[in-house]
Amino acid sequence: MQNGNKKDMTLEQFKEKEDKNNIINEHLNRPILGVAYLFGFLIMGLIVYILHFMIVEKDEVIANAANSRLDSFAADVVRGDIVTEDGKTIATSNDDERYYPYDNMFAHAVGFSKYTKAGIELVGNYYLLESHSNILERFINTLREDKNQGDTVVSTLNYDLQKKAYEALGNADGAVIVMEPDTGKILAMVSKPDFNPNDIDAVWEEANSENYTGSMLLNRATQGLYPPGSTFKVLTTLAFMRQNPRKFKDYHYNCANSEQIFNSVTVHCYGKKTHGEEDLSEALANSCNQAYADIGTGLDLGEWKETLESMLYNKNLPYTGASATSRFYLDKDSNSGYVPQTAFGQGDTLVTPLHNAMIISTIANGGLMMKPYMIDSVENYEGKLVKKFSPSSYDTLMTSDEVETLTEYMRKVVTQGTAADYFAGASYQAAGKTGTAEYADGEHDFSWFIGFADIEKPEVAVSIVIEESDVNGVKATSVARTLMDEFYRLKD
Repeated sequence: MQNGNKKDMTLEQFKEKEDKNNIINEHLNRPILGVAYLFGFLIMGLIVYILHFMIVEKDEVIANAANSRLDSFAADVVRGDIVTEDGKTIATSNDDERYYPYDNMFAHAVGFSKYTKAGIELVGNYYLLESHSNILERFINTLREDKNQGDTVVSTLNYDLQKKAYEALGNADGAVIVMEPDTGKILAMVSKPDFNPNDIDAVWEEANSENYTGSMLLNRATQGLYPPGSTFKVLTTLAFMRQNPRKFKDYHYNCANSEQIFNSVTVHCYGKKTHGEEDLSEALANSCNQAYADIGTGLDLGEWKETLESMLYNKNLPYTGASATSRFYLDKDSNSGYVPQTAFGQGDTLVTPLHNAMIISTIANGGLMMKPYMIDSVENYEGKLVKKFSPSSYDTLMTSDEVETLTEYMRKVVTQGTAADYFAGASYQAAGKTGTAEYADGEHDFSWFIGFADIEKPEVAVSIVIEESDVNGVKATSVARTLMDEFYRLKD
């Protein structure tokens, strides 16, 4: 009996030991199973990504302007044409030589394809070196060792608007951007000084010579950084509204003296004018520097910077071409002495004309910023559609109330403020902001205008800067009126 009990006890102990071992093994196996599941999940994710890349992103990645391997396509394809949205050929190939029928007029917008690439020649490089001609034709050309004809890039540029913008700038240096605010389509882009891309050999040699100090190859429209002048007051107004949501409409300032001191900085309005008693809308309409210096000294610098960065200062623009980054340097630790001039667009703040065009277009588009683009579609050389590009939004950057207020204030700029004389008698209702940015110790100035039309249904937005306007006499607001008139003439 005792031996039997001992055997029974041994079986119970054995079962207990087995149960413990099973529990231990289960705990030990959990990490292994976890790792196995993780690797399985990663492999499945990799498969999904590869399929997505091959089906959805392949063409976009290959078409990236930074892909230097694209040039190898030129061995089998004659580079395709670039045309305006209204059908004018603005770049073509003759015996593998690139030809630009309108010489300087589209120089920076279209760019060039030799030595390096720029403009649409860069952004559309992949499509220009693809051929979707008839498959039989391509087969025969391959047998003959002939090149196939590359596809045609249809740009968003409008020939008449581009011509008018180019002529309106005249001999002045500067830049013009004309955009559709609700799509982001760039209708015209002009930068001066310019160059003739048909003479790119001589141009390239001059631009890279040891003693050359010019900047004719720089696209000022997208890469030129300028002090924004009083166009910046639109964003200072926005920052003030956001920091004083219940009080900004009650703001008043008495511009009674030709000069006033703010934070040890002497401020005067343009031409040392005095504007008298003003509310916020009148301060913007009159472009009152003293009122905006007063507003700036009351802003929280950290929140001010947040507002500017929400509008893409200090950030890369959502634009596929080459562009510079606009700069706003103030923050919560900045010296208060920098505030007054910064508030009305002087100081160290810098902006590109493209960025200013995007800001004004965002207001025109109800607060939604659209990504600017210059390629509308791709066709084969016989005109058959290959690819269509659709408008793409970036983000909603303003509320409807903010847009409504800013539009009301900028309308007053055009009806009774600094732009009123220029837009008198217009067949459309425009809104905008003028700007004069002094440089070279106040000896010269940049003339600015940003604006849009029509108020009820915004269809066109402009951003214009003129260098040394005090010397050449060309005013940005005058150019804006010319371009808006042309836009609505073309619609009739």
